Amino acid sequence: MVLKRLFILWCFFSIFALRAQPNNSKNVERPKLMVGIMVDQMRWDYLYRYFDRYSEGGFKRLLNDGFSCENTYINYIPTITAIGHSSVYTGTTPAIHGIAGNDFIIQATGQNMYCTEDDSAIPVGTAVDNSAGKMSPKNLLASTVTDELKLATNFRSKVIGIAIKDRGAILPAGHFADAAYWFDNSGDWISSSFYMKDLPKWVKDFNKQKLAEKYLKQDWNTLYPIASYKQSIADDNPYEGKFKGTEKAIFPVKTSQLIKQNGLGLVATTPYGNTLTLELAKAAVANEQMGNNPEGCTDFLAISISSPDKIGHQFAINSIEVEDNYLRLDKDLESFFKYLDQTVGEGQYTIFLTADHGAAHNPQFFTDQKGNGGYFNSKTAQKGLNDLLKAKFGQEKIVISLSNYQVHLNNTLIKQQNLDEVAIRSAAINYLKTLEGVAFVTDMDKASEAAIPARIKERIINGYNYKRSGAIQIVLEPQWYSGSPKSTGTTHGNWNPYDSHIPLVWMGWGIKHGATNRVTNMTDIAATVAGLLHIQEPNGSIGSPIIEVLNK
Repeated sequence: MVLKRLFILWCFFSIFALRAQPNNSKNVERPKLMVGIMVDQMRWDYLYRYFDRYSEGGFKRLLNDGFSCENTYINYIPTITAIGHSSVYTGTTPAIHGIAGNDFIIQATGQNMYCTEDDSAIPVGTAVDNSAGKMSPKNLLASTVTDELKLATNFRSKVIGIAIKDRGAILPAGHFADAAYWFDNSGDWISSSFYMKDLPKWVKDFNKQKLAEKYLKQDWNTLYPIASYKQSIADDNPYEGKFKGTEKAIFPVKTSQLIKQNGLGLVATTPYGNTLTLELAKAAVANEQMGNNPEGCTDFLAISISSPDKIGHQFAINSIEVEDNYLRLDKDLESFFKYLDQTVGEGQYTIFLTADHGAAHNPQFFTDQKGNGGYFNSKTAQKGLNDLLKAKFGQEKIVISLSNYQVHLNNTLIKQQNLDEVAIRSAAINYLKTLEGVAFVTDMDKASEAAIPARIKERIINGYNYKRSGAIQIVLEPQWYSGSPKSTGTTHGNWNPYDSHIPLVWMGWGIKHGATNRVTNMTDIAATVAGLLHIQEPNGSIGSPIIEVLNK
């Protein structure tokens, strides 16, 4: 009995003591605003190639005040814009999120599908029959970290995506975004009924400024004397593509005179496209109170800078145009960071800057310097492949595409004619292996067994979505690309470091200063953001938090 009474007394005092403990709980600490900046086609080395000419407040501020993950790689192929934007924000690869290219083929039907195509969406801010507005994230199968932020705050956080390219705005913003805005060649920023019935007044007012036209009327000349662009080859060279209406790809570019032939979409292939994008981002911060959420929740602004990709594709990476673009983008970033300091508060927001892919040297330039490289003519390869398969199997057009360096078979025809698909794949692989510039070819059903270096093999498997990817993957030799010796500019899509090594720099609230040379992956970004914000990772995430970044 005595022991029982002592036990009851011990329980009473234990409960009292627990209740008397001070309450040390507090609200979850998060930044007021999260800003993701993706620079389309930014190679990692651009952080340093032009470093001496950057201002203190742009790229240098990111590196000097923030944390740089120096060896961040894309862990899949093909390295394409839509996939890159999807993979950063979902933390996963095409095998899971389903965006298998800018365009991909539905294997069951042979239907070609644009990554953000949605015929059920109604254009907003443009004509109802304008296909540029029939867009949404419905083809993205996994959630994004922006979706998870909305879920974590019971949809009180505000999420907005902005990019000249529709895919650059839509895919990062995710399924639950308040808005996504992209640029129409009419000169206006538009959206779709997936997000809203009508453009907000502030977007309409922004469009009324006609900034694209105003910028283009200023022409495009170099920011500094052209002789000072020591990181670039001569302005007049055979590797650059010309604007419609010009005889040579040289400075100054009289954009004021080219508007009539090229339309206002011309702005996307000039540094003015960067300025235009970041000006809309500032307007979104101001008018949507981003970073000053009335509910006290973290907001998320997902920005993609599309013009570097357009400029790179046209002029190639060794051009004065690319160097000038990055020097001007640096100043635009400095202006944007200062704006956030003033409106949200320095140290109250977090930024990460990365890229969707890199870019190669123009193969003809590379071989002219006595390097190895070349062009893989996919049209000729497809014709030769179909001729061979017709002779063996008696049917025409068994291969419908070699897009994304993959062999897409006519599965409907194969099924209807009861053809031997295993034999078709084997014959196709044997033929492709004979072509110049081809390093590896693998049947995707047997990819794990292929005699391919492990790092490349992993990227092949990560990039394969059996419902949307081709049955056979082609891997070219270094510095080989689909095209011809007459091809100008640059491109991307392969596993090589020039395409897959991307910048990843963090700055602001919750971020340490420093750097790591440890290998990290593009798919680690979403997990790191989720850790920073104390929210769930996206539902298809395969990445790991980069713990060195976090100031904890």
